[in-house]
Amino acid sequence: MDSKHSHTAISGAGLLIALGIIYGDIGTSPLYVMSSILKSGRVPDLIDAHLVLGGISCVIWTLTLQTTVKYVLLTLNADNNGEGGIFSLYALVRRRGAWLSAVAIIGGASLLADGVITPPISVSSAVEGLKNVFPHLTQDMVVYIVIGIIAGLFLLQSFGTQIVGKAFGPIMFLWFTMLGVLGTIWIVQNPVILKAINPYYAYDLLVRYPGGFWLLGSVFLCTTGAEALYSDLGHCGKGNIRISWTFVKTTLLLNYLGQGAWLLQHQGQMLNGKNPFYALMPQWFLLIGISVATIAAIIASQALITGSFTLVAEAIRLNMWPKVRLNYPTDVKGQLFVPSMNRLLLLGCIGVVLYFRESTNMEAAYGLAITLTMLMTTILLTMWLRMKRVALPLILLFTVVYGLIEGSFLIANLVKFPHGGWVSLAIGSTLMGVMYVWLKSYYIKRRLTEFVRLEPYVDALKQLSDDDSIPKYSTHLVFLTSAERSTEIEQKIIYSIFQKRPKRADIYWFIHVDTTDEPYTMEYKVTEVAKDDVFRINFRLGFRVQQRINLYFRKVIEDLVRNKEVDITSRYESLNKQHVTGDFRFVVLEKFLSIENDFPTLEKLVMQAYFYIRQFIASEDQYFGLDTSSVKVEKVPLVIAPVREVALKRIK
Repeated sequence: MDSKHSHTAISGAGLLIALGIIYGDIGTSPLYVMSSILKSGRVPDLIDAHLVLGGISCVIWTLTLQTTVKYVLLTLNADNNGEGGIFSLYALVRRRGAWLSAVAIIGGASLLADGVITPPISVSSAVEGLKNVFPHLTQDMVVYIVIGIIAGLFLLQSFGTQIVGKAFGPIMFLWFTMLGVLGTIWIVQNPVILKAINPYYAYDLLVRYPGGFWLLGSVFLCTTGAEALYSDLGHCGKGNIRISWTFVKTTLLLNYLGQGAWLLQHQGQMLNGKNPFYALMPQWFLLIGISVATIAAIIASQALITGSFTLVAEAIRLNMWPKVRLNYPTDVKGQLFVPSMNRLLLLGCIGVVLYFRESTNMEAAYGLAITLTMLMTTILLTMWLRMKRVALPLILLFTVVYGLIEGSFLIANLVKFPHGGWVSLAIGSTLMGVMYVWLKSYYIKRRLTEFVRLEPYVDALKQLSDDDSIPKYSTHLVFLTSAERSTEIEQKIIYSIFQKRPKRADIYWFIHVDTTDEPYTMEYKVTEVAKDDVFRINFRLGFRVQQRINLYFRKVIEDLVRNKEVDITSRYESLNKQHVTGDFRFVVLEKFLSIENDFPTLEKLVMQAYFYIRQFIASEDQYFGLDTSSVKVEKVPLVIAPVREVALKRIK
């Protein structure tokens, strides 16, 4: 089966998986959207028919225009060899302008920031339903239950989600079926709510209702999970997503209309903290409904956590995030676990629960950051449409329509800033800062790294290899090099071999890792620089491939030995007779900020921030998956524009 077909192929299993891992966020939005809209009305919590019909109409058309048209029909086409998400889209278009890196950083950081709010709001909204069954349950007890569920969820991440994942699909199918059935029961009782399908009611609310425009901040909560549809494209394929979305959207609309029907039956009354979602349920069904809602909220959180891990892994490959350790707990393609991100997200989620305490308070922080992500996706998608040579009038139509829609959502969400929106923006800004520092420092280091031609040093390497007066450092000495040309090498590596401490070895290996814009490339090329003495291996790895250089290097050596291109037997006489394999030693050069430098102000701040953050993360040998028992980490100075003039006077 060709890869293009596999991205669009539809299967029963694929549809079930799509239900399980993609729609968690958007699927749990009926828990809090209508209560948020009513709370934001002219009289908070008053059930106003004008507000109900207009609010439901806004939700219907937001799900249609934003989720269905923009994401399901348009954005899913912008796949990078079957992979989706803002960084995959950026990888497709980044050659069209360096400024696009800023767009990707803002979008990626905002998406991660909202990931800190989603688990608390989803789980809190579900667990708070217990108050309908147990009136004596205090908010403190709810907070403890929510923190317990979230902590358990994060602790399970290190084991991988393969086994749990298989159960997600059927549970989410049950959840969406429940949404549809509950909604239909109330629509039948009060079919007047079907008027809300007419977009006039949305227009009427936004234009004529006092402060109607600002209600868009609450309406937007119904589509916050749309970005996850695109991010999880690689797991399910666009065919399965499009078919399953038809079912999901139908059940969501039925539930929203059902909530509207219940609200219209109680117009003129006050909600008094009652959640319209749970009001649809008969008393005998409440505990079952709350249990299913809680499990669905946990699944929503799980999908977002794994999405955050994927996002961080992609950012690392694009030089936008520190090279932190990545674990692959199962053999499922693309599934990974980022321990450092897991800890950060856990602390962030617990902090959000303790600070806001109730889901209604969290709604104020939710949505503001994700509007930025959606706007950034629109900009990148516009560049992609240009790259695909789509007719200019259509590109302009797309840009204007979604610029207006998402611009309106952003302005409306700014009202949330003083009420908690600042929390997600503060988290997002911090993440943007880290991404900017990492990308900027990468370019600074690359600019200042001095490369030399390898050829003039080949004879010297051979002579060093044969020099018995120098103790042998290793049979095989392996250096990681950032030199993209096979004819070049860093000056620092030459310095390390000949001057730092002469490193005599039988064979010198230089390894370069090139990260491709395709997700799952796994290729290598071997260049024999000097027969039996100096080799260069160039790995081309996709941005979603685990950097297990130790394992890949061993595989390359096995292939070379099988083809009789290299002899790796130890060259110590006694060991050679026994056909013992020589030892391999990796040398990783770790740069540090030398005192002898004179920075431009911005670069000085960037490099100081870079080296400060470096203190808290694992060294590169762990990221590249090198065998720690055979790795030597050498500190080398990063000398930036050394000071030339020194006013030093000799005296007698």
